[in-house]
Amino acid sequence: MVHAPEITDYVKDAAHKLDVVSDEVDAVNVLKLQNKEAAAAAAAEFDAESKFDAEKDKTAFRQYEDACDRVKNFYAEQHRKQTLEYNINIRKQFQNTVRARMTIWEAMELLEKLVDESDPDTSVGQIEHLLQTAEAIRRDGKPDWMQLTGLVHDLGKLLCFFGAEGQWDVVGDTFVVGCKFSDKIIYPETFKENPDYNDPKLQTELGIYEPNCGLDNVLLSWGHDEYIYDVLRRQSTLPKAALSMLRYHSFYPWHREGAYRHLMNADDYEQLKAVEAFNPYDLYSKSDSPPKVDELKEYYQALIDKYIPGEIEW
Repeated sequence: MVHAPEITDYVKDAAHKLDVVSDEVDAVNVLKLQNKEAAAAAAAEFDAESKFDAEKDKTAFRQYEDACDRVKNFYAEQHRKQTLEYNINIRKQFQNTVRARMTIWEAMELLEKLVDESDPDTSVGQIEHLLQTAEAIRRDGKPDWMQLTGLVHDLGKLLCFFGAEGQWDVVGDTFVVGCKFSDKIIYPETFKENPDYNDPKLQTELGIYEPNCGLDNVLLSWGHDEYIYDVLRRQSTLPKAALSMLRYHSFYPWHREGAYRHLMNADDYEQLKAVEAFNPYDLYSKSDSPPKVDELKEYYQALIDKYIPGEIEW
């Protein structure tokens, strides 16, 4: 006869611990599923097609062939000076230096009198453009973190006050350095004045990179996108999609013209969706009526307090 094993206190204790672990595993799996479902819902929420611009003539924007000399001269200088060597050195310079400590709203006020020399679509101060972008996102019912992303996306232009050599190392469309200059970049002929243009090693499709290495592993031309991305990835609770919107919103050769696909990995395609969702609000809100700053400050300050509270390091 086979007897049932004696259930000792040790076995009871081990069984209880196993039940606890099993319950915890189940809880984690449920949480993972909930997070996955929440992420999918959030993606659907921000990724829906923009509505605010439905009646706008989009052909009237980014008309660089008819741009004024201010814009054309800007890009000629930017394309001449944004070399691989410059980009390596400027990042070393910025890694361990704190230039200021201030709140997000104080940073916005500092930008009030700055006009972007690279932009043919606007001549308003930057604080107005930031609020135009945020308000367009808000009107379309996008999540609050995306509204805040619209509000802060150009704050990297503070570089103009932090020792930038000009606007050429702050604003303008961004592009990859360290490989062949894409013909999808604005005014590609002006790269002939860039020293890298005559370096055969840097003028192949891959240059210094590996196929599908991922955009996190390439150098984009230095400017306000890279700067605000670096500041807020360390000092905010904004989600990854928001950080991609910040980092790549000026990367028009990539998100608008389809360049650099050979450098992308699987994750980059997800980030591309986020940037494409953001771009209409950045671009087409520039023709909207100027916002009333005083009336909007309380609403946006609450979002700032939620995701980027207090003074931060710049």
